[in-house]
Amino acid sequence: MTTLFTDIGELTTNDPALEGQPLGLLHQAAMVVQAGRIAWVGPANQAPAADAAISLGGAAVVPGFVDSHTHLVFAGDRAGEFNARMSGQPYSAGGILTTVKATRAASDGELSGNLTRLAGEMTRQGTTTFEVKSGYGLTVRDEARACRIAAQATDQVTFLGAHVLPPEFAKDPAGYIDLVTGPMLQACAGQARWIDAFCDAGAFGVDEAMAVLRAGQVAGLGGRLHAAQLGPSRAVRPAIELHVASIDHCTHLTSRDIADLADSNTVATLLPGAEFSTRQPYPPARQLLDSGVTVALATDCNPGSSFTSSMPFCLALAVREMAMTPAEALWSATAGGAAALHLDDAGRLVPGAWADFVVLEAPSFVHLAYRPGVPLVRQVYRKGELT
Repeated sequence: MTTLFTDIGELTTNDPALEGQPLGLLHQAAMVVQAGRIAWVGPANQAPAADAAISLGGAAVVPGFVDSHTHLVFAGDRAGEFNARMSGQPYSAGGILTTVKATRAASDGELSGNLTRLAGEMTRQGTTTFEVKSGYGLTVRDEARACRIAAQATDQVTFLGAHVLPPEFAKDPAGYIDLVTGPMLQACAGQARWIDAFCDAGAFGVDEAMAVLRAGQVAGLGGRLHAAQLGPSRAVRPAIELHVASIDHCTHLTSRDIADLADSNTVATLLPGAEFSTRQPYPPARQLLDSGVTVALATDCNPGSSFTSSMPFCLALAVREMAMTPAEALWSATAGGAAALHLDDAGRLVPGAWADFVVLEAPSFVHLAYRPGVPLVRQVYRKGELT
């Protein structure tokens, strides 16, 4: 069965072949969907016949957001920590252990229920594809169950055993890395597509993080890396040499780091919700884009440093605080996120891609940044079906 979606006032396809610009904008457009995928895109007056037709009433339509960095398997919250930060205390990575304690004590049902609730929030705000990390268990059992629970919600699961050093290994960091790269990795690899490490002050060093990424590669997992969030990092070039899909945060990059990223296929994933929540400097998005680096935007949804599930909010922050244009921010929140996950059938509305799209209560995508905080998502379609 084919369905024609017509009367689209402005359609963002992310097809650079259209109109010679990255968003591939079409006006007075239509799409045909078949078996959950885009079968045709073009001017409404040239649309082929279909079995059914749905008018979108002149609204703007954008690809579903692709959130390539989240931490949704956890228990408890850290509102007290946030309150302390907003009252003048500096942010550090140490608060993660508060969530580790709560997560270890939670039941599978509690963790799954919280994940389902947050995933629902994300969907209602236009996210149709999202990644989920483990990292709040830090034992073989708890990391394995985090990956198992995450896999119930997404096929983009990341094993993040190297999040921080758990208290029982406080005096034996080498022993913990052996655990992460051995039994823990073996227990998680079957449910995960990616492996990640937090390489920063209060977390792990460069050699430790690279050892984790190399072990993940041997196990067949793609690499990702948290780096340069809290200060400059020596991890950028070694991670690029390991062909990681993305380096995330990128708050404190050097000019050499930016040049290395520009010469690579590694995506710089920027997480402005974290800077908003921690009062840290924002990443150098303008320098990255002007240097030709592929940039993604993601929420970093987690209970400590970025407890937002809203990609529209992060997009608006990127425009206001990181000097991105509305078009650059939308591309980074859709096609950029797909690039960070090595997906070629998400984040775009072109023939063959999944029919994952968002109908806005607005005439243009620009309103996502122009009207921050306003619920502009009217409808969300995933694989051609209204969610």
